[in-house]
Amino acid sequence: MENQEKLDEFQARIDAGEKIEPKDWMPERYRQQLIRMMSQHAHSEIVGMLPEGNWIERAPSLKRKLVLLAKVQDEAGHGLYLYSATETLGIDRSELVDQYLYGSAKYSSIFNYPTMTYADICAIGWLVDGAAIVNQTMLARSSYGPYSRANVRICKEESFHKKQGYEMLAKMADGTPEQQKMAQDSVNRWWWPSLMMFGPHDSDSPNSAELIKWQVKLKTNDELRQHFVDRMVMEAEAIGMELPDPDLEYNEETGHWDFGDIPWDEFWNVVKGNGVMNRKRIKDRRAAHENGEWVREAANAYARKKKLQQEKAS
Repeated sequence: MENQEKLDEFQARIDAGEKIEPKDWMPERYRQQLIRMMSQHAHSEIVGMLPEGNWIERAPSLKRKLVLLAKVQDEAGHGLYLYSATETLGIDRSELVDQYLYGSAKYSSIFNYPTMTYADICAIGWLVDGAAIVNQTMLARSSYGPYSRANVRICKEESFHKKQGYEMLAKMADGTPEQQKMAQDSVNRWWWPSLMMFGPHDSDSPNSAELIKWQVKLKTNDELRQHFVDRMVMEAEAIGMELPDPDLEYNEETGHWDFGDIPWDEFWNVVKGNGVMNRKRIKDRRAAHENGEWVREAANAYARKKKLQQEKAS
């Protein structure tokens, strides 16, 4: 039961920088916000395997195949960490999976764009994983202990993903004219969706204020986006890539890079399910889930058998 005294005590713990653990008292709204946010993060890691998995067999060398395969496996692991962390809030993983496969739960809209060339794999590593790191390093300091700890490990692996994407893009930028053109084209297509990854402007984000109050998030969408832009401008210049924004200009007063208007109509269109790959992504994930039903049934039967054997032995 919630009352003002309990709410005040909870907020005092947050303000003091304490971690909230699964067995601690928490407002129901805090729990629900965490379930929504953490499960969306988990769904995004799982769906995020699809755009890059599309290129494992077509990567240009054995080394690149191995790197990409390892990365996709990492993303699967991230999803499992996050589903496990979300389950500490009292919700079953199967319910979470059903919510996004057959319900209205969301995942990151960035994964509803197609990977048209191998250069897209490089750009995803640099831009998409770079944006993820900016966001997740803050989440690693989240007030909810299991989510914080999951992101500590995820960030270590995402850092590798970003570095290998940047290294591959740098090689292409230093390659043949055809490779340079391919690399620039991929950056042109992935730049704006990467900025959209941080979510709508603060003024249009219904959850940000509450999440920051509870220190689930430590910085706003716009603050994180600005930090990302400042970093990427320098990194793009270092490898000779041009960011596709004619309004990009350094602001001496603020010490940040000003950038152009984000195409929010495109963002909301994709969020509503009308992106190029929305339907295919869900179709592929549903097929994988349904075709794997026999594996889950076999695993559950084995677990029941082992439990029965242990009970008889005791």
